[in-house]
Amino acid sequence: MASSRSLLLSSSFLSKPSSFLSKPSSFTSSLRRFVYLPSPTPRFYPKRHGFSTVLSVATEPAAISSTAPKKSEPSTVPLPSNDSSDKLLKIRHTCAHVMAMAVQKLFPDAKVTIGPWIDNGFYYDFDMEPLTDKDLKRIKKEMDRIISRNLPLLREEVSREEAQKRIMAINEPYKMEILESIKEEPITVYHIGNEWWDLCAGPHVETTGKINKKAVELESVAGAYWRGDEKRQMLQRIYGTAWENEEQLKAYLHFKEEAKRRDHRRIGQDLDLFSIQDEAGGGLVFWHPKGAIVRNIIEESWKKMHVEHGYDLIYTPHVAKADLWKISGHLDFYRENMYDQMEIEDELYQLRPMNCPYHILLYQRKRQSYRDLPIRVAELGTVYRYELSGSLHGLFRVRGFTQDDAHIFCLEDQIKDEIRGVLDLTEEILSRFGFDKYEVNLSTRPEKSVGSDDIWEKATCALKDALDDKGWSYEVDEGGGAFYGPKIDLKIEDALGRKWQCSTIQVDFNLPQRFDITYVDTNSDKKRPIMIHRAVLGSLERFFGVLIEHYAGDFPLWLSPVQVRVLPVTDNQLEFCKEVSKKLKACGVRAELCHGERLPKLIRNAETQKIPLMAVVGPKEVETGTVTVRSRFGGELGTIPVDDFINKINIAVETRTAL
Repeated sequence: MASSRSLLLSSSFLSKPSSFLSKPSSFTSSLRRFVYLPSPTPRFYPKRHGFSTVLSVATEPAAISSTAPKKSEPSTVPLPSNDSSDKLLKIRHTCAHVMAMAVQKLFPDAKVTIGPWIDNGFYYDFDMEPLTDKDLKRIKKEMDRIISRNLPLLREEVSREEAQKRIMAINEPYKMEILESIKEEPITVYHIGNEWWDLCAGPHVETTGKINKKAVELESVAGAYWRGDEKRQMLQRIYGTAWENEEQLKAYLHFKEEAKRRDHRRIGQDLDLFSIQDEAGGGLVFWHPKGAIVRNIIEESWKKMHVEHGYDLIYTPHVAKADLWKISGHLDFYRENMYDQMEIEDELYQLRPMNCPYHILLYQRKRQSYRDLPIRVAELGTVYRYELSGSLHGLFRVRGFTQDDAHIFCLEDQIKDEIRGVLDLTEEILSRFGFDKYEVNLSTRPEKSVGSDDIWEKATCALKDALDDKGWSYEVDEGGGAFYGPKIDLKIEDALGRKWQCSTIQVDFNLPQRFDITYVDTNSDKKRPIMIHRAVLGSLERFFGVLIEHYAGDFPLWLSPVQVRVLPVTDNQLEFCKEVSKKLKACGVRAELCHGERLPKLIRNAETQKIPLMAVVGPKEVETGTVTVRSRFGGELGTIPVDDFINKINIAVETRTAL
């Protein structure tokens, strides 16, 4: 279950025959009667479509589906991370310093701020005039010169007073503010030769020559507020990437290009799935008809599986009196993420940022007995949270979203079984949508917390035991739990090996106490139940964005918003095509009819829109009551009677396989 920290670059392509045709040669008709069609263009598809992933966090290439012909072994280039390679971390940190030195050589009036390493490289923020792409090239050339000079990185310890004196001498106001925030002494300074220095705790490479200048690239410039405060100065942030060698840089650039191709914002627009309308406001998602179809499939699957696992489905309001959020503590601890209150008939109301208090109110609607526990309630509840406009990002960071929220109220000795049940349900839901690799983290009690030592111990042990029973490997984040209880976080791995935080399971000792919820035990005494928060998908919006990028918009047949596009060779076959389309829809197949263009263009349009199946109709098909089928994933499938075609689609959808 646990994955390695390396990214592997693969290049396996899909080219497979139909999964249901045992004798493709038995078909006497094909699309080539109408137009020349080359074999399907090789594409990157998730492995459910019959091939290994393009980039994955793994120690070996992903398995190739048995339905695909075997190819030669894909070449792999491991991409280390900052966690797995101390050398890489030092290279990236030093690159940030080298870049800052280069900027100040070229732009003497630029003021430096901070320059950390990040997941794929580094950045540095400068107070200076806006930079251009031409400026980035000049900066990179200057960096190369500094690297070639093989200057030493020298660490020095100075007093706070000495640091202040030096900062004032070079007039770096941001560094003075940083110095004021440093509590430890002595103050550490790193020099590049005797020409440039920065406040820094390290680590760094020994000399600039340890950096391979051909493995470094400056990527972009963006605006960033100082300290993330929109009321402070807007700075110029230069992003760069750095690796140990050229091969790693090339692999990363390939990965980056593939990630760009899969960007859900572009694909969402190209396939007409969703939009953010400026007239309505940023971070508010409009689900278009095709996107809404996928959402409905997700929701219906989610509801069905929850009912099968013993959950009661509920619906609750989007607003509540402000007093409710006072009781829950959200107004005290979460106010900056909540929208302003509204006054209605002399009472204050507020849009909900979370669903938890509503589920507690439902629990409290009647007296509960120990015999009633566990109680499991689940809701696809829409919440609203304030986010700065600069932080909004497609479907990944929005202001209104629907959580797949659920809460379990149980006894202390039921925690383990309930957690195990949640893990089973999580695996069932995620695997249905093509995610079967996870990173699991268990976070334990922080220094500041509520609840007794005994209940923390029981809850933490229950979470560990449930994970051990499940057979999942996991990392323990000591002290990383919430103040109200321990938690399990699960990240899914997509087709590029990127990890996305989706599922979370949190034990809560706080809200039951705040709302004074109870049950009656065997002695008729009132006791406090355990409350478990959990979400599997996280939010429908974010999960949909992950799905789009995982499949690059090439949704599998069962999930595709349009499964079949019916195409007439000429308008003479239009009436029969209408009958075929109507029959497909009546049998539950999501089909649409397109005409009015020459057949080659109709086919190209269907390919562009990533339609899984095309049903082409010419004079012979009308005469025999058939369609000639071309699969986006399987190529030409031959000529098939309409009823057989519908039956094969329904079987493929039921088994979630491709034609």
